[in-house]
Amino acid sequence: MKKIDKLILTSFLGPFVLTFLVVVFILLNIHMLKYFDDIIGKDLGWDVIGQLLFYFAIFNTPVALPLAVLLSSLITFGNLGEHFELTAIKSLGISLLRSLVPIFGFVVLITIGAFMVGNYLVPKAALEAYSLLWDIKQKKPALDLRPGVFYNSIPGISIKVNYKIPETGLLKGIIIYDHRGRSGNKAVIVADSGRMYTILNDTYLKLELFHGYDYLEGNTGPQSYSSGARQEESYRKTQFDKSQIVFDLSSFGLNRTDKKWFQSNRLMRNMDQLEADMDSVDYTIRTELISVYSAPKNMFTYYTNKDRVTWPEEIKQHKFKRDSTAFAKNDVDPTVINSRPVLAEPEKPVINITYTERHQHLSDSVYQKPYTESELASALAQARTVKAQLLTNNANIRSYENEKRIFYIQWHKIMAQAIACIAMFLIGAPLGAIIKKGGLGVPVLMSILFFILFYVLSLMGEKWAKQSVLSVEVGMWLANATLFTIGFIFLRQARADARLFDSDFYSVIWDRLSRRFSKKTE
Repeated sequence: MKKIDKLILTSFLGPFVLTFLVVVFILLNIHMLKYFDDIIGKDLGWDVIGQLLFYFAIFNTPVALPLAVLLSSLITFGNLGEHFELTAIKSLGISLLRSLVPIFGFVVLITIGAFMVGNYLVPKAALEAYSLLWDIKQKKPALDLRPGVFYNSIPGISIKVNYKIPETGLLKGIIIYDHRGRSGNKAVIVADSGRMYTILNDTYLKLELFHGYDYLEGNTGPQSYSSGARQEESYRKTQFDKSQIVFDLSSFGLNRTDKKWFQSNRLMRNMDQLEADMDSVDYTIRTELISVYSAPKNMFTYYTNKDRVTWPEEIKQHKFKRDSTAFAKNDVDPTVINSRPVLAEPEKPVINITYTERHQHLSDSVYQKPYTESELASALAQARTVKAQLLTNNANIRSYENEKRIFYIQWHKIMAQAIACIAMFLIGAPLGAIIKKGGLGVPVLMSILFFILFYVLSLMGEKWAKQSVLSVEVGMWLANATLFTIGFIFLRQARADARLFDSDFYSVIWDRLSRRFSKKTE
């Protein structure tokens, strides 16, 4: 590698690492703000918060890499142009395209890394992050008694404290309702004061009560449902100077859910798994179509060969394979059943009768008789049943097709986010050479504008692909195609040393247009 290549590459590495960390930090904060209400007040340990931040940082990496490439390339070539180093490089006979080669090779490696992260690490990180987030949402808030308010988070227990001394932790005016017997407010404890603290690694809550009463109301005597006799009521009042009560706080812990319940989400799948999911959905759709094409024969009593519906070839093959699998389990030859193919219609026996016999047969046929009211009602009910069945099949097929489209969108999204690194570089490097401004001023502004353009086009393309307004391929690659077009335009202008951001450049264009317009008018 030449010294000039090392100079350009080293000037790119520093801004890239810095901007990547900054962008990940910003995206992580934006992502975490959406779940702030679900996390706050849950008394989570720093290990849980650290895991959540780590997984979401990996989850945002494919989005952060293109923006980091754009910003760092803008800063790099803006600094080279501002300090006339780019001019010196050109004076040595090195073209702009040649000066882009070392950074372009590094960006290609970044693109490959972005694809590997998006395809392998992001699904696992998403599975860990969202399963942990679900468990955090299900976790009860931390134990916090507010004066004058009943606290009901402990199962079967309601506690109210009239006054709380923060310095000593002493509680005044304690009332406890025990509803664990499911008999109403018949077990009540009233204490003048007390203390509350957790024991055994915060798994139990211990209450020390002073100077109070324990009230218990209940029924005594045998139950008599036949005679309707009323049970005798009992009442017990116990006075104590000191009493200790222990409550189980296991429901306040963070209970982890089995991750298998989250694995079917498209965000938790890599490209191979998405392809397997799409094949599975295709199999389900073809199976549903078999029931659609079989409906006439199964639903109508007088179905004949003339009424036969032509089956598509792929549905025939799918039915043959499905039946072959079923027959293989039962050790039956799938190609021959009663000496004829599986899909063949049953042969009708040939009956040799004369014209007179046939005429007599038709005259006596049920088709010549008028329809009765019961037959018409039965036919109408049968037609409604067939219609309802077909509507259900069509709704199921549309649902499966939408599900397949979502998996296909995610499949393209993994590649599109990685290729966006190259598109951002083709915009950032030529644009930095044109602007010739380094630092964090103009490059940051231009990066934000193009990232917003990329983000908006990505959202629009994904939305239109889900709604079938555009094909999945066009919708998911719309943003990249637009950025590549803009990048090639900037690259052409940078090679021609165009001054797109100088007022003189636009003044010359305006003068040329004015002269042409005046000549045409004359």
